[in-house]
Amino acid sequence: MKLFLQLMLMILIACTANSVSAQELTQTIRGRIIDADSKSPVAFANIVVVGSQPILGANSDVDGYFRIEKVPVGRAAISISYIGYENKVIPNLVVISGKETVLDVEMKETFETLNEVTVSARQHKSEVNNEMAQVSSRSLSVEESKRYAGGIGDPARLVSFFAGVGSTGEGNNDIIVRGNNPRFIQWKLDGTEIPNPNHFSQEGLTGGPINALNSQMLANSEFYTGAFAPEYGNALSGIFDMRLRKGNSEKREHSFSIGVLGTDITTEGPFKKGGKSSYLINYRYSTLAIISSLGFLDFGGVPKYQDVSFKIFIPTEKAGTFSFFGLGGLNNIKSEYADPENEDIINEEFQQSGQLGITGVNHLINLNKNAYISSTLSYSNNGTEYSSARIYDSSALQEDQSANTNNNIFRLNTSFNYKLNNRHQFQIGSVNSHFNFNFNSRYFDSAADRFILGQDVTGTASLYQSFITWKWRASEKLSLVNGIHSQNTSQNNEITFEPRSSLRYQLPKGQAITAGIGIHSNMSSLSNYYTIVYDTEGNKTTPNSSLKLLKARHYVMGYENKLSKNLFLKVEGYYQDLYDIPMEKGNSSYSLVNQTYEFSDRILVNEGKGRNIGLELTLERYFSNNYYFLITGSLFDSKYKASDDKWRDTRFNGNYIANGLFGKEFTVGKNNNNILGINSKLSLLGARRIMEVDLDKSVEEGTAVYDELNAFAKRGEDIFSLNIAINYRINKPQVSHEFKIDIQNITNNTSVIDYYYNDVNKSIEEVEQLPMLPVLSYTLNF
Repeated sequence: MKLFLQLMLMILIACTANSVSAQELTQTIRGRIIDADSKSPVAFANIVVVGSQPILGANSDVDGYFRIEKVPVGRAAISISYIGYENKVIPNLVVISGKETVLDVEMKETFETLNEVTVSARQHKSEVNNEMAQVSSRSLSVEESKRYAGGIGDPARLVSFFAGVGSTGEGNNDIIVRGNNPRFIQWKLDGTEIPNPNHFSQEGLTGGPINALNSQMLANSEFYTGAFAPEYGNALSGIFDMRLRKGNSEKREHSFSIGVLGTDITTEGPFKKGGKSSYLINYRYSTLAIISSLGFLDFGGVPKYQDVSFKIFIPTEKAGTFSFFGLGGLNNIKSEYADPENEDIINEEFQQSGQLGITGVNHLINLNKNAYISSTLSYSNNGTEYSSARIYDSSALQEDQSANTNNNIFRLNTSFNYKLNNRHQFQIGSVNSHFNFNFNSRYFDSAADRFILGQDVTGTASLYQSFITWKWRASEKLSLVNGIHSQNTSQNNEITFEPRSSLRYQLPKGQAITAGIGIHSNMSSLSNYYTIVYDTEGNKTTPNSSLKLLKARHYVMGYENKLSKNLFLKVEGYYQDLYDIPMEKGNSSYSLVNQTYEFSDRILVNEGKGRNIGLELTLERYFSNNYYFLITGSLFDSKYKASDDKWRDTRFNGNYIANGLFGKEFTVGKNNNNILGINSKLSLLGARRIMEVDLDKSVEEGTAVYDELNAFAKRGEDIFSLNIAINYRINKPQVSHEFKIDIQNITNNTSVIDYYYNDVNKSIEEVEQLPMLPVLSYTLNF
């Protein structure tokens, strides 16, 4: 660690040695403008850098491309206008000397195509580009992902700042939306569903300690928390639609970053000079050994991981555009735990390794100026292998449990999009997924002195989805989206029909009312279908192989008010009615709404219920005059009912979430070429519910036994966290440097959030909140 800090200091001194140059640094802003509905280019649009003197601007060419040179480094905003389209302002562009700013802009057609009339944009900064999503949606910009404290370059941690979204506090980036199980979230990459993109995750989970997708690769992404548009399926709680940015098609650019979490390099550029094709590649290798050596986190061993991601963009004259993308990762860890009375004796050992691979190709072709077809063919693989060993009666380590999972997924997405006119837009499509998988697990039953199989299956499954959507702009103020989504699973040939509807009504003075309603369904983790359950005669059975889809009805209503040019208020209330939730047959409190990492070894039936109700508030001051703030709050209640016919709190019913993000930037150096940023995040989360351990029975049976009669009646401690991030960006001709420190939980608050049974020590141990964690990094762009 000392060597790392010395290296960072040497780089900082070298970068600042000549930073007093009087030269004013500039960079290029360029990009392409297309119609948001038809994806056809918008030619001859007018683009101006807001507040520039003399005025800097350009017009888009016949293919929608534009270019503005000699834009001063720092923050910039551009205004785009064209007859028949709503004006659009893109604020807070970060212009640095070491990298061009390249934009992909979508413009919305006005309600009436009027000659020589300027129409002001009604879109607020956090509104998504997807015209079919009118409620419970929020965009995450590239600029925000680099600015917010506590994100440490992880997209999942960033969305936890939004209203209605929580986290666990343990250090994983699980996304808890409106009190729902994190398993009910769906990850998407470039429009196609993908498996959990986190390192050190396990089968069926959607979170992990570290995201395999580097934020250097992201374009603006979109996050949905309920009443989804008809195109989205196989999710109950939320959808995170991440997008990879395109590489620079005119100039080769590179970045190098080193920090306590990893060292990575990114390169991008054109395949040939004068063409429109581009490539973008990132590779990262872990350096978590630094954190371990400092003693901030005790992993028991050093986690190792590496990942790679890429995007290749190839436009053609007549065959449309092709985008090839991919994400891959490897990880492993070996942990050893010594006897507390004799450190020379290892009484417990744990090993885990995992892999992730995603690759695909997207093809988009404009049939005419009002219609296009988009298709994505993808393949993904994810798997984990873990084992644990401990000392039982002898002095040697003996295997305690082991598991091996592997899942291959082939997926084809196709959608046809047609804009009849500026009032009517239609979308029809399908998603076909095919799974090849194998799950093997076993655990040692010390009482019976034998291994028990949990899973032992190799098989296939399919999920077919289709949807149709119609958006009707009934008037300049009122727009309605109606449609239906359908799912069919090969597990039991169940077919669902899920109608959905939403509206947005624009009120005077920047106000709006929104509402949405819809039915949604989700296929459970495949491992749940094939868990082995032993009957009374000791025979192996798989009684859960024909479970139905989990379902929920979502009801949402919201109010928006653009209080001023840079101040936005949003209030949203919701009710979710969950049904067909797998629960244990008989008289039990067990339900999959509470499932975490464990395999379910119980006989399940689709008769469980759940309900979530809540109110959310967002007050955001957009970045302007060098400062911003974002305040979000959520009050909610999450309940479930299992076969014991009692309504109980779910595991994730924290009841409230409050976040406050504040930040300020200072321009420093000669000609104000350099930027000093100070950002903070204050969070307070209501405690999760806990299933208490029955210590006497656990000692007797040699494994954790829980008090299921009083399931989740106890709470952990509320979680308080304060994160502080400081970054310093140095701009020089053709090169920029950025130093950043992001301190997680700077007050080192250690709330007790859960308990577990330690059979080696025959005791109940505490699980504490992630302690203080400083994340340092240096990035070079050139």
